[in-house]
Amino acid sequence: MTRTGSRKVLSAVALTTVLALSAACGGSAAETSDKPAALRMTVWTSDKDQLKLFDSIAAAYRADHPDVSKITFESLPFADYNTTLTTQIAGGNAPDLAWMGDLSRDLIASDALLGLTDRFKATPGWKYDDLLGSVTSEFSHDGTLYAYPFSNSPFALYVNTDLLAKAGQKIDPANLTWDQVAAAGAAVHAKTGKAGFVVRDFDYKAWNTLATVWTGWGASAWSADGKTCTFDSPEMQQAFTFLHDAAFKTQAMPGPGTTADFFAGDAAFTVAQVSRASLLTGSFKFGLYPLPSGPKGKYSVLGQAGMGVLASSKHPKQAADFLAYLTNPENAAKLAQYFPPPRKSLLTGDKLAANNKVLNAEQLQDAVVDQLPDAVTLPNHTSPAEIAQKGKTALDAMWRADADIPAVLRSVCAAIDPILAK
Repeated sequence: MTRTGSRKVLSAVALTTVLALSAACGGSAAETSDKPAALRMTVWTSDKDQLKLFDSIAAAYRADHPDVSKITFESLPFADYNTTLTTQIAGGNAPDLAWMGDLSRDLIASDALLGLTDRFKATPGWKYDDLLGSVTSEFSHDGTLYAYPFSNSPFALYVNTDLLAKAGQKIDPANLTWDQVAAAGAAVHAKTGKAGFVVRDFDYKAWNTLATVWTGWGASAWSADGKTCTFDSPEMQQAFTFLHDAAFKTQAMPGPGTTADFFAGDAAFTVAQVSRASLLTGSFKFGLYPLPSGPKGKYSVLGQAGMGVLASSKHPKQAADFLAYLTNPENAAKLAQYFPPPRKSLLTGDKLAANNKVLNAEQLQDAVVDQLPDAVTLPNHTSPAEIAQKGKTALDAMWRADADIPAVLRSVCAAIDPILAK
Protein backbone atom coordinates (compact mmCIF):
# COMPACT_ATOMS: atom_id res chain seq x y z
CA MET A 1 0.00 0.00 0.00
CA THR A 2 1.30 3.49 -0.80
CA ARG A 3 2.00 6.03 1.91
CA THR A 4 -0.92 8.12 0.71
CA GLY A 5 -3.21 5.11 0.79
CA SER A 6 -2.03 4.21 4.27
CA ARG A 7 -2.84 7.68 5.52
CA LYS A 8 -6.33 7.58 4.06
CA VAL A 9 -7.07 4.17 5.57
CA LEU A 10 -5.66 5.29 8.90
CA SER A 11 -7.88 8.37 8.81
CA ALA A 12 -10.98 6.27 8.20
CA VAL A 13 -10.04 3.76 10.91
CA ALA A 14 -9.20 6.47 13.41
CA LEU A 15 -12.44 8.30 12.83
CA THR A 16 -14.43 5.10 13.16
CA THR A 17 -12.72 4.55 16.50
CA VAL A 18 -13.59 8.08 17.56
CA LEU A 19 -17.25 7.43 16.83
CA ALA A 20 -17.19 4.19 18.81
CA LEU A 21 -15.40 5.75 21.75
CA SER A 22 -17.74 8.73 21.80
CA ALA A 23 -20.81 6.48 21.82
CA ALA A 24 -19.37 4.28 24.56
CA CYS A 25 -18.05 7.00 26.84
CA GLY A 26 -20.62 9.71 26.23
CA GLY A 27 -18.69 12.38 28.06
CA SER A 28 -15.43 14.12 28.87
CA ALA A 29 -12.46 12.47 30.49
CA ALA A 30 -11.74 15.53 32.63
CA GLU A 31 -9.02 15.36 35.23
CA THR A 32 -9.86 16.10 38.83
CA SER A 33 -6.27 17.10 39.72
CA ASP A 34 -5.78 20.48 41.38
CA LYS A 35 -2.56 21.02 39.42
CA PRO A 36 -2.54 23.91 36.92
CA ALA A 37 -3.64 22.78 33.47
CA ALA A 38 -1.26 22.56 30.54
CA LEU A 39 -3.38 23.17 27.43
CA ARG A 40 -2.54 22.05 23.90
CA MET A 41 -4.16 23.29 20.72
CA THR A 42 -3.51 21.76 17.30
CA VAL A 43 -3.27 24.18 14.37
CA TRP A 44 -2.20 23.81 10.75
CA THR A 45 -0.39 27.10 10.40
CA SER A 46 3.39 27.23 10.57
CA ASP A 47 3.52 30.96 9.89
CA LYS A 48 5.88 32.46 12.47
CA ASP A 49 3.99 35.73 12.73
CA GLN A 50 0.67 34.00 13.27
CA LEU A 51 2.13 31.67 15.91
CA LYS A 52 3.79 34.64 17.60
CA LEU A 53 0.41 36.35 17.85
CA PHE A 54 -1.21 33.24 19.34
CA ASP A 55 1.60 32.93 21.86
CA SER A 56 1.23 36.57 22.90
CA ILE A 57 -2.52 36.19 23.49
CA ALA A 58 -1.88 32.99 25.45
CA ALA A 59 0.74 34.73 27.60
CA ALA A 60 -1.68 37.53 28.43
CA TYR A 61 -4.31 34.98 29.41
CA ARG A 62 -1.98 32.98 31.64
CA ALA A 63 -0.90 36.13 33.45
CA ASP A 64 -4.40 36.37 34.94
CA HIS A 65 -5.18 32.64 35.15
CA PRO A 66 -2.90 30.75 37.54
CA ASP A 67 -4.96 27.60 36.95
CA VAL A 68 -3.32 27.32 33.49
CA SER A 69 0.42 26.72 33.54
CA LYS A 70 1.11 26.42 29.83
CA ILE A 71 -0.60 26.82 26.45
CA THR A 72 1.06 25.12 23.48
CA PHE A 73 0.11 25.58 19.83
CA GLU A 74 1.05 22.36 18.04
CA SER A 75 1.56 22.95 14.33
CA LEU A 76 0.61 19.93 12.19
CA PRO A 77 1.16 19.71 8.41
CA PHE A 78 -2.06 20.66 6.61
CA ALA A 79 -1.96 17.67 4.25
CA ASP A 80 -1.99 15.23 7.17
CA TYR A 81 -3.92 17.34 9.65
CA ASN A 82 -7.20 15.38 9.76
CA THR A 83 -5.41 12.04 9.91
CA THR A 84 -3.13 13.16 12.73
CA LEU A 85 -5.90 14.76 14.76
CA THR A 86 -8.26 11.78 14.53
CA THR A 87 -5.40 9.43 15.37
CA GLN A 88 -4.57 11.50 18.44
CA ILE A 89 -8.21 11.44 19.56
CA ALA A 90 -8.57 7.71 19.00
CA GLY A 91 -5.28 7.01 20.78
CA GLY A 92 -6.25 8.88 23.94
CA ASN A 93 -3.87 11.75 23.19
CA ALA A 94 -6.43 14.32 22.09
CA PRO A 95 -5.50 17.99 22.26
CA ASP A 96 -7.62 20.23 24.45
CA LEU A 97 -8.50 22.50 21.53
CA ALA A 98 -8.21 22.13 17.78
CA TRP A 99 -8.62 23.93 14.52
CA MET A 100 -10.94 22.17 12.11
CA GLY A 101 -12.17 22.47 8.56
CA ASP A 102 -13.97 19.71 6.66
CA LEU A 103 -13.63 17.36 9.64
CA SER A 104 -16.06 19.48 11.63
CA ARG A 105 -19.23 17.63 10.63
CA ASP A 106 -17.83 14.27 11.67
CA LEU A 107 -16.60 15.67 14.97
CA ILE A 108 -19.98 17.24 15.71
CA ALA A 109 -21.88 14.11 14.67
CA SER A 110 -19.72 11.94 16.94
CA ASP A 111 -20.14 14.21 20.00
CA ALA A 112 -16.40 14.81 19.96
CA LEU A 113 -16.78 18.57 20.56
CA LEU A 114 -18.11 20.59 23.48
CA GLY A 115 -21.00 22.95 22.83
CA LEU A 116 -19.82 26.56 23.10
CA THR A 117 -22.95 28.67 22.88
CA ASP A 118 -23.71 28.87 26.61
CA ARG A 119 -20.06 29.44 27.52
CA PHE A 120 -19.67 32.31 25.07
CA LYS A 121 -22.95 33.92 26.09
CA ALA A 122 -21.98 33.74 29.75
CA THR A 123 -18.61 35.45 29.17
CA PRO A 124 -18.83 39.17 30.03
CA GLY A 125 -18.20 41.34 26.99
CA TRP A 126 -18.04 38.44 24.54
CA LYS A 127 -21.08 39.66 22.56
CA TYR A 128 -22.48 36.48 21.04
CA ASP A 129 -25.02 38.45 18.98
CA ASP A 130 -22.09 40.06 17.15
CA LEU A 131 -21.50 36.82 15.19
CA LEU A 132 -22.66 36.87 11.57
CA GLY A 133 -25.28 34.16 11.21
CA SER A 134 -24.22 33.12 7.73
CA VAL A 135 -20.77 32.03 8.95
CA THR A 136 -21.83 30.09 12.05
CA SER A 137 -24.08 27.53 10.33
CA GLU A 138 -21.22 25.28 9.20
CA PHE A 139 -20.18 24.71 12.81
CA SER A 140 -23.61 24.53 14.42
CA HIS A 141 -26.16 21.79 15.08
CA ASP A 142 -29.61 22.09 16.65
CA GLY A 143 -28.97 25.67 17.70
CA THR A 144 -25.62 24.99 19.39
CA LEU A 145 -22.29 26.33 18.16
CA TYR A 146 -19.52 23.72 18.42
CA ALA A 147 -16.63 25.66 16.90
CA TYR A 148 -15.89 29.36 16.68
CA PRO A 149 -15.52 30.25 12.97
CA PHE A 150 -12.31 32.22 13.41
CA SER A 151 -11.41 32.31 9.72
CA ASN A 152 -14.03 33.21 7.11
CA SER A 153 -12.03 33.90 4.03
CA PRO A 154 -13.86 34.31 0.74
CA PHE A 155 -12.02 33.05 -2.29
CA ALA A 156 -10.94 35.88 -4.55
CA LEU A 157 -9.15 36.39 -7.83
CA TYR A 158 -5.55 37.59 -7.52
CA VAL A 159 -4.19 39.22 -10.69
CA ASN A 160 -0.55 39.71 -11.65
CA THR A 161 -0.97 42.98 -13.52
CA ASP A 162 2.69 42.99 -14.62
CA LEU A 163 2.18 39.71 -16.52
CA LEU A 164 -1.01 41.00 -18.11
CA ALA A 165 0.81 44.09 -19.29
CA LYS A 166 3.63 42.00 -20.82
CA ALA A 167 1.05 40.05 -22.79
CA GLY A 168 -0.86 43.17 -23.82
CA GLN A 169 -3.95 42.12 -21.90
CA LYS A 170 -6.43 44.29 -20.04
CA ILE A 171 -9.36 43.29 -17.85
CA ASP A 172 -12.37 45.13 -16.47
CA PRO A 173 -12.62 43.97 -12.84
CA ALA A 174 -16.14 45.34 -12.44
CA ASN A 175 -17.48 43.13 -15.24
CA LEU A 176 -15.03 40.25 -15.24
CA THR A 177 -16.21 36.81 -16.36
CA TRP A 178 -14.55 33.39 -16.38
CA ASP A 179 -14.47 33.43 -20.18
CA GLN A 180 -12.48 36.67 -20.07
CA VAL A 181 -10.08 35.25 -17.48
CA ALA A 182 -9.53 32.17 -19.65
CA ALA A 183 -8.92 34.29 -22.76
CA ALA A 184 -6.44 36.57 -20.99
CA GLY A 185 -4.77 33.59 -19.33
CA ALA A 186 -4.31 31.79 -22.63
CA ALA A 187 -2.80 34.95 -24.12
CA VAL A 188 -0.37 35.32 -21.22
CA HIS A 189 0.71 31.70 -21.59
CA ALA A 190 1.22 32.05 -25.35
CA LYS A 191 3.15 35.32 -25.01
CA THR A 192 5.26 34.74 -21.89
CA GLY A 193 5.26 31.00 -21.23
CA LYS A 194 3.85 31.66 -17.77
CA ALA A 195 0.61 30.08 -16.59
CA GLY A 196 -2.79 31.64 -17.16
CA PHE A 197 -5.11 30.95 -14.23
CA VAL A 198 -4.51 28.58 -11.33
CA VAL A 199 -6.98 27.31 -8.75
CA ARG A 200 -4.66 27.22 -5.76
CA ASP A 201 -4.36 23.91 -3.91
CA PHE A 202 -6.29 22.04 -6.61
CA ASP A 203 -3.31 20.37 -8.31
CA TYR A 204 -5.69 17.85 -9.94
CA LYS A 205 -6.24 16.25 -6.54
CA ALA A 206 -8.32 18.44 -4.21
CA TRP A 207 -11.41 18.57 -6.42
CA ASN A 208 -13.56 20.35 -3.80
CA THR A 209 -11.58 23.54 -4.46
CA LEU A 210 -13.10 23.58 -7.96
CA ALA A 211 -16.33 24.72 -6.30
CA THR A 212 -14.75 28.16 -6.57
CA VAL A 213 -15.34 27.81 -10.32
CA TRP A 214 -18.34 25.51 -10.82
CA THR A 215 -20.59 27.56 -8.49
CA GLY A 216 -20.56 30.23 -11.21
CA TRP A 217 -22.35 27.74 -13.45
CA GLY A 218 -24.97 27.04 -10.78
CA ALA A 219 -23.49 23.61 -10.10
CA SER A 220 -23.08 21.84 -6.76
CA ALA A 221 -21.50 18.58 -5.63
CA TRP A 222 -24.66 17.21 -4.03
CA SER A 223 -28.22 18.11 -3.16
CA ALA A 224 -29.04 20.57 -0.38
CA ASP A 225 -29.82 17.73 2.03
CA GLY A 226 -26.49 16.09 1.21
CA LYS A 227 -28.04 12.76 0.21
CA THR A 228 -27.76 12.79 -3.59
CA CYS A 229 -24.80 13.42 -5.87
CA THR A 230 -25.35 16.15 -8.49
CA PHE A 231 -22.04 15.88 -10.34
CA ASP A 232 -23.96 14.56 -13.33
CA SER A 233 -26.07 17.72 -13.70
CA PRO A 234 -26.00 19.77 -16.93
CA GLU A 235 -24.55 22.71 -14.99
CA MET A 236 -21.63 20.62 -13.74
CA GLN A 237 -21.00 19.26 -17.23
CA GLN A 238 -20.77 22.82 -18.55
CA ALA A 239 -18.40 23.85 -15.77
CA PHE A 240 -16.09 20.88 -16.32
CA THR A 241 -16.16 21.46 -20.07
CA PHE A 242 -14.85 24.96 -19.37
CA LEU A 243 -12.09 23.60 -17.12
CA HIS A 244 -11.19 20.79 -19.51
CA ASP A 245 -10.94 23.20 -22.44
CA ALA A 246 -8.75 25.53 -20.37
CA ALA A 247 -6.36 22.70 -19.51
CA PHE A 248 -6.20 20.86 -22.85
CA LYS A 249 -7.33 23.18 -25.66
CA THR A 250 -6.35 26.77 -24.87
CA GLN A 251 -3.72 26.15 -22.17
CA ALA A 252 -5.38 28.90 -20.13
CA MET A 253 -4.82 26.67 -17.07
CA PRO A 254 -1.76 24.48 -16.38
CA GLY A 255 -2.44 20.86 -17.28
CA PRO A 256 -1.84 17.81 -15.09
CA GLY A 257 1.73 17.49 -13.87
CA THR A 258 2.48 21.20 -14.29
CA THR A 259 2.71 23.47 -11.27
CA ALA A 260 2.68 27.24 -11.21
CA ASP A 261 2.88 29.40 -8.10
CA PHE A 262 1.12 32.72 -8.60
CA PHE A 263 2.79 34.20 -5.55
CA ALA A 264 6.20 33.45 -7.05
CA GLY A 265 5.19 35.29 -10.24
CA ASP A 266 4.48 32.18 -12.29
CA ALA A 267 0.83 32.83 -13.22
CA ALA A 268 -1.39 35.67 -14.34
CA PHE A 269 -4.33 34.76 -12.09
CA THR A 270 -5.02 32.59 -9.11
CA VAL A 271 -8.11 31.74 -7.13
CA ALA A 272 -7.16 31.73 -3.48
CA GLN A 273 -8.46 32.83 -0.13
CA VAL A 274 -7.95 36.41 0.94
CA SER A 275 -5.83 35.19 3.85
CA ARG A 276 -3.21 34.07 1.31
CA ALA A 277 -2.30 37.70 0.68
CA SER A 278 0.44 37.25 3.27
CA LEU A 279 2.34 35.30 0.58
CA LEU A 280 2.71 38.41 -1.59
CA THR A 281 6.27 39.72 -1.39
CA GLY A 282 6.02 42.88 -3.48
CA SER A 283 7.95 41.38 -6.40
CA PHE A 284 5.13 42.29 -8.84
CA LYS A 285 2.11 44.55 -9.02
CA PHE A 286 -1.17 42.83 -8.26
CA GLY A 287 -4.90 43.31 -8.08
CA LEU A 288 -7.42 41.54 -5.86
CA TYR A 289 -11.05 41.18 -6.91
CA PRO A 290 -14.14 39.06 -6.20
CA LEU A 291 -14.45 35.85 -8.19
CA PRO A 292 -15.33 36.33 -11.88
CA SER A 293 -18.95 35.93 -12.88
CA GLY A 294 -20.08 32.65 -14.40
CA PRO A 295 -23.05 31.98 -16.69
CA LYS A 296 -25.32 32.20 -13.62
CA GLY A 297 -23.92 35.58 -12.64
CA LYS A 298 -22.00 36.79 -9.60
CA TYR A 299 -21.35 34.47 -6.67
CA SER A 300 -19.04 34.00 -3.71
CA VAL A 301 -17.43 30.93 -2.14
CA LEU A 302 -16.16 30.81 1.39
CA GLY A 303 -13.36 28.81 2.98
CA GLN A 304 -13.75 28.44 6.73
CA ALA A 305 -11.87 27.18 9.73
CA GLY A 306 -13.18 26.79 13.26
CA MET A 307 -11.72 26.49 16.76
CA GLY A 308 -13.30 23.96 19.10
CA VAL A 309 -12.80 22.24 22.44
CA LEU A 310 -12.46 18.45 22.36
CA ALA A 311 -14.92 16.62 24.59
CA SER A 312 -12.08 14.26 25.54
CA SER A 313 -9.94 17.13 26.85
CA LYS A 314 -8.57 16.55 30.34
CA HIS A 315 -9.19 20.22 31.07
CA PRO A 316 -12.46 21.13 29.32
CA LYS A 317 -13.35 24.02 31.65
CA GLN A 318 -9.99 25.76 31.24
CA ALA A 319 -9.92 25.02 27.51
CA ALA A 320 -13.36 26.56 26.97
CA ASP A 321 -12.45 29.56 29.11
CA PHE A 322 -9.27 30.16 27.13
CA LEU A 323 -11.14 29.82 23.83
CA ALA A 324 -13.62 32.46 25.03
CA TYR A 325 -10.68 34.74 25.79
CA LEU A 326 -8.88 34.01 22.50
CA THR A 327 -12.01 34.92 20.54
CA ASN A 328 -13.33 37.90 22.49
CA PRO A 329 -13.82 41.17 20.55
CA GLU A 330 -10.37 42.54 21.40
CA ASN A 331 -8.46 39.43 20.37
CA ALA A 332 -10.71 38.80 17.38
CA ALA A 333 -9.59 42.19 16.09
CA LYS A 334 -5.96 41.11 16.41
CA LEU A 335 -6.59 37.81 14.62
CA ALA A 336 -8.41 39.68 11.84
CA GLN A 337 -5.09 40.73 10.29
CA TYR A 338 -4.71 37.12 9.15
CA PHE A 339 -8.17 35.59 9.41
CA PRO A 340 -11.38 37.40 8.34
CA PRO A 341 -13.49 37.37 11.53
CA PRO A 342 -17.10 36.32 12.09
CA ARG A 343 -17.91 39.47 14.05
CA LYS A 344 -20.16 42.03 12.37
CA SER A 345 -18.53 44.86 14.33
CA LEU A 346 -15.18 44.10 12.69
CA LEU A 347 -16.42 43.51 9.17
CA THR A 348 -15.70 46.78 7.45
CA GLY A 349 -12.90 47.40 5.00
CA ASP A 350 -11.40 50.11 7.19
CA LYS A 351 -11.33 47.96 10.32
CA LEU A 352 -9.87 44.95 8.53
CA ALA A 353 -7.24 47.16 6.91
CA ALA A 354 -6.15 48.59 10.27
CA ASN A 355 -4.09 45.48 11.01
CA ASN A 356 -3.53 44.22 7.45
CA LYS A 357 -0.04 44.83 6.08
CA VAL A 358 -0.79 43.90 2.47
CA LEU A 359 -4.38 44.73 1.45
CA ASN A 360 -6.08 48.12 1.60
CA ALA A 361 -9.56 49.00 2.84
CA GLU A 362 -11.12 49.07 -0.63
CA GLN A 363 -9.78 45.62 -1.51
CA LEU A 364 -10.93 44.13 1.79
CA GLN A 365 -14.37 45.70 1.54
CA ASP A 366 -14.85 44.46 -2.01
CA ALA A 367 -13.35 40.96 -1.71
CA VAL A 368 -14.27 40.12 1.89
CA VAL A 369 -16.98 42.17 3.55
CA ASP A 370 -19.29 42.46 0.55
CA GLN A 371 -18.93 38.74 -0.26
CA LEU A 372 -19.67 37.18 3.14
CA PRO A 373 -23.46 37.58 3.47
CA ASP A 374 -24.33 35.45 0.41
CA ALA A 375 -21.28 33.17 0.24
CA VAL A 376 -21.59 29.41 -0.03
CA THR A 377 -19.02 27.15 1.59
CA LEU A 378 -16.80 24.60 -0.10
CA PRO A 379 -18.46 21.16 -0.27
CA ASN A 380 -18.52 19.63 3.22
CA HIS A 381 -20.05 16.38 4.38
CA THR A 382 -19.59 13.67 6.93
CA SER A 383 -16.95 11.10 5.91
CA PRO A 384 -14.98 13.78 4.02
CA ALA A 385 -11.84 11.68 3.55
CA GLU A 386 -13.76 8.79 1.98
CA ILE A 387 -15.75 11.10 -0.29
CA ALA A 388 -12.61 12.98 -1.32
CA GLN A 389 -10.77 9.78 -2.20
CA LYS A 390 -13.66 8.16 -4.09
CA GLY A 391 -14.32 11.39 -5.96
CA LYS A 392 -10.68 11.88 -6.89
CA THR A 393 -10.32 8.33 -8.17
CA ALA A 394 -13.34 8.79 -10.43
CA LEU A 395 -12.27 12.27 -11.57
CA ASP A 396 -8.80 11.12 -12.55
CA ALA A 397 -10.28 10.03 -15.88
CA MET A 398 -11.34 13.65 -16.51
CA TRP A 399 -7.78 14.82 -16.89
CA ARG A 400 -7.05 13.34 -20.29
CA ALA A 401 -7.39 15.19 -23.56
CA ASP A 402 -9.97 12.72 -24.88
CA ALA A 403 -12.06 12.48 -21.69
CA ASP A 404 -15.77 11.71 -21.98
CA ILE A 405 -16.88 14.47 -19.61
CA PRO A 406 -20.50 13.37 -19.01
CA ALA A 407 -19.41 9.75 -18.46
CA VAL A 408 -16.73 10.75 -15.97
CA LEU A 409 -19.16 12.88 -13.98
CA ARG A 410 -21.66 10.02 -13.89
CA SER A 411 -18.90 7.79 -12.53
CA VAL A 412 -18.28 10.30 -9.72
CA CYS A 413 -21.91 9.98 -8.64
CA ALA A 414 -21.70 6.19 -8.85
CA ALA A 415 -18.69 6.35 -6.53
CA ILE A 416 -19.96 8.76 -3.88
CA ASP A 417 -23.75 8.26 -3.87
CA PRO A 418 -23.53 5.21 -1.54
CA ILE A 419 -21.55 7.32 0.97
CA LEU A 420 -23.94 10.27 0.74
CA ALA A 421 -26.92 8.01 1.27
CA LYS A 422 -25.64 6.65 4.60
